[in-house]
Amino acid sequence: MDTRGNGTMPLATVRGDGDFIALLSQSGMWPTATQTGAVNAANPHTPEIVATTVLSFHYKDGVLIAGDRRATAGHTVVYDRADKVIDIDPYTIMAIAGTPATAFEMARVLQHSFQYYRRSQLQPLSLEAKVRALGKLLKDNLGMTLQGIGVVVPILAAMSPNSEPHLYFYDAMGAQFLAADFAVSGSGSPAVRSVLQYLNRWSGKPTTQRDERESIELALQLLDVAAESDTATGGIDRRSQIFPQVKLLTRDGMRTIDQETLVKILG
Repeated sequence: MDTRGNGTMPLATVRGDGDFIALLSQSGMWPTATQTGAVNAANPHTPEIVATTVLSFHYKDGVLIAGDRRATAGHTVVYDRADKVIDIDPYTIMAIAGTPATAFEMARVLQHSFQYYRRSQLQPLSLEAKVRALGKLLKDNLGMTLQGIGVVVPILAAMSPNSEPHLYFYDAMGAQFLAADFAVSGSGSPAVRSVLQYLNRWSGKPTTQRDERESIELALQLLDVAAESDTATGGIDRRSQIFPQVKLLTRDGMRTIDQETLVKILG
């Protein structure tokens, strides 16, 4: 219909594939690259950029969770001693990949929420509630995720008292998945995921058959491998005495592996 001269807006030709973001872009309501510097006008979907490597896997006694220490801004290393594996409570560990400010704030919210519930109800929060609490924080962060400035893709290791630990990974929109063997997140994750797939399928000794020392050594080796191909992963720096964070979650609770132990295991 020709609407020229009658003061009304012409009908727009919209895509019929159900892509809501594409519809916003065609309508001029979605920011372009010139407006934000973060969104490609030809492809309005914002890519996820999580520059780090965090990993977790089941071993003989429980769950190991580890992460490198490097924090970057673009291609610049801004800090080499960042703590990306965070204690939420005595039975919950969160490993962060993504925007540090958003991820650290999520960790603080979880810490205070779990503590408040424990003190007010005189009992710890259930495992299912802990898992959903992190998913809700990620869902509430959807606006920042779509803008590409607040993406967080975490890993969560959690358990109820006197039970077996469980391992979960999430997408940026809050969907949660129970990991049967391992979970990896961050820009260095492809190399780590490939090695773990090989070990669990073909090596004859999957991670679930490895003891504590073997598992810690494997985690350090995996992060070092990731650092070889990913500039945003710190790896192991013996000269500056910078080593990855490694924590264990077993039926006895959570334990942090100190630097002296890591040095001995590396040899």
